[in-house]
Amino acid sequence: MTATMGGRLLTPGEVAALFRVDPKTVTRWATAGRIGSIRTPGGHRRFREAEVNELLAELTTDASEPTRKV
Repeated sequence: MTATMGGRLLTPGEVAALFRVDPKTVTRWATAGRIGSIRTPGGHRRFREAEVNELLAELTTDASEPTRKV
């Protein structure tokens, strides 16, 4: 999408593709405060790519990492 000082902005559809969820789910996450969003002058939501990648990293693990048994 658009490059800004804060980085690239993603549409709800682009964020949904990264998380493999429906775009409406991404909108619900934003409404609930789980992920930050900004509004375009036309009222559409956009998400900062850096924040999305940070959340994605928190919620996922690398498949090559062995699970640790305690």
